[in-house]
Amino acid sequence: MVSLEQILIYLSLLLILATIASKVSSSLGVPSLVLFIVIGALAGSEGPGNIEFWNPHLAQSVGTVALAFILFSGGLDTSLESIKPVLLHGLALSTVGVAITASAVALFANLVLGLTPLEGLLLGSVVSSTDAAAVFSVLRSRGIRLKGHLRPLLELESGSNDPMAVFLTIGFTGLLVDSSRSSLALVPFFLQQMAVGGLFGYLSGRLLPIVLNRLRLDYEGLYPVLTTSVVLLTYGGTSALGGNGFLAVYICGIVTGNRPFIHRGSLMRFHDGLAWLVQIAMFLTLGLLVFPSELVPVIGPGTL
Repeated sequence: MVSLEQILIYLSLLLILATIASKVSSSLGVPSLVLFIVIGALAGSEGPGNIEFWNPHLAQSVGTVALAFILFSGGLDTSLESIKPVLLHGLALSTVGVAITASAVALFANLVLGLTPLEGLLLGSVVSSTDAAAVFSVLRSRGIRLKGHLRPLLELESGSNDPMAVFLTIGFTGLLVDSSRSSLALVPFFLQQMAVGGLFGYLSGRLLPIVLNRLRLDYEGLYPVLTTSVVLLTYGGTSALGGNGFLAVYICGIVTGNRPFIHRGSLMRFHDGLAWLVQIAMFLTLGLLVFPSELVPVIGPGTL
């Protein structure tokens, strides 16, 4: 039985290593998120850390909460003026672009890896959406300088492509399980995800600055507690109503960040630090799920 003290020691050491790795990553030219996963894998049951961890449901929960805060922080730091010129292009990339990517991967998987067309489409759907955490982390590092509207376009696409990826993944999973099902029945689900997520994200983003400015809390330290609660409420409430919570918190961050509110500087810094913390936690957790011995048989197809 592992004691609470041991858990705290392991956790603190992993966070310290990940923090140091973020410094090393810039000199190596490797994204820090890759190093976070490597640290997690080395700390896992097959690495020198020998931490036994196999709980995909917990990892999914950690990843869900982490991504909600990462997207909110990314939206909070996004200028509305910068994404207006690329709005249509970003939405096209996050819908049609995701479908094209899934189809291209499916064709490759069918012709080269020997998977059936449906299996290839499922694989393509799973990997078709860019990872928002990775995109925001890489694009906002000091070494990245992109010209024109390319950076806001990539950020907008990565923050809004989840509904399409979820739609495709659920659709092709259903077809593989039950060939009599029609994926067209999921079209209303996709539209609902986009509409509810966009609406609740916008309403939450308009309401949050009003609450911050009018509430006048006695202690400045309570304002981050309030914004953190709103992020969780926006994600959870939107998801419970059938919308896409990730899209909602991203839009909430954009709308909030482009309106005046009290303690703006301190809240921006808080959510930037929180985003880094949950980002490290998420990728360390994913690293703990990696069993290097299981990668050997699939390293060829995986690399391709």
